[in-house]
Amino acid sequence: MSEIGQTFKRLGGGGALVAYVMGGDPDPKTSGLVVDAVVRGGADIVEIGIPFSDPIADGRTIQAAGVRALKAGTRPDDVLEIAERVRVPVILMTYYNVLHSYGVVRFIERAREKGVDGLVIPDLPLEETEEYRRAASGAGLDAILLASPATPAARMREIARKTSGFLYLVSLYGVTGQRAELSRGVGKLIRFAKRHSGDVPVCVGFGISTPEHAARVVEDGADGAIVGSAIVERVAMLPDCDREDGLRGVELYVRELKEASREGFRRRELRRFS
Repeated sequence: MSEIGQTFKRLGGGGALVAYVMGGDPDPKTSGLVVDAVVRGGADIVEIGIPFSDPIADGRTIQAAGVRALKAGTRPDDVLEIAERVRVPVILMTYYNVLHSYGVVRFIERAREKGVDGLVIPDLPLEETEEYRRAASGAGLDAILLASPATPAARMREIARKTSGFLYLVSLYGVTGQRAELSRGVGKLIRFAKRHSGDVPVCVGFGISTPEHAARVVEDGADGAIVGSAIVERVAMLPDCDREDGLRGVELYVRELKEASREGFRRRELRRFS
């Protein structure tokens, strides 16, 4: 069983928190300190983005973080160096062009050497994932696939059959970014995904930006919540404040998210046994 799989087994459905940061934002050295703060805050899994010039799945906040990282000279190898220091399971989120330019097998082997546990490639259609999934499996990495609100039942089952680690359930139509409220019908979407995903853990991302959101999706049945833009917003403020205070703020916010995910699981269990 992979490190990611072991994490979900240990939690027993108890509300995993997947925390996203942009690798190299605002610069590679500080980005490593951000990852340390996220881990101290209690993130169960850390997802690190590789900055890319055409990030089609990213909203304004994460696009801006990618621009800052690229301006700081961040390269894929810099992000791999950041990943190496993480002491919880780590996922890289990137676009297929990065793997293609690097060489799919070479990139995956390099990622494994640096302790990466899984990959998310949002612009790679399910029908085009075979080579990538085969290479990832051969290196012991999880190839995490995405499903959306538009995914029909048969395709959801196929995605669940071919993903590994967990199924990344996009909660809304559109790109990443903070939302004041969860999208309507997210609970129904989670139940639909769980009904067709078998034993594969389901984590919900896109638009999950407050502790209340994290608690809600776990209470509604998700195995974990994925939070990115709200963390990245706090990282964006680091250059304008005392760095230690800023990093402490990131840590405390992640701790709030983790406590909320636990509370969501507690409420779900109380409801189940009541």
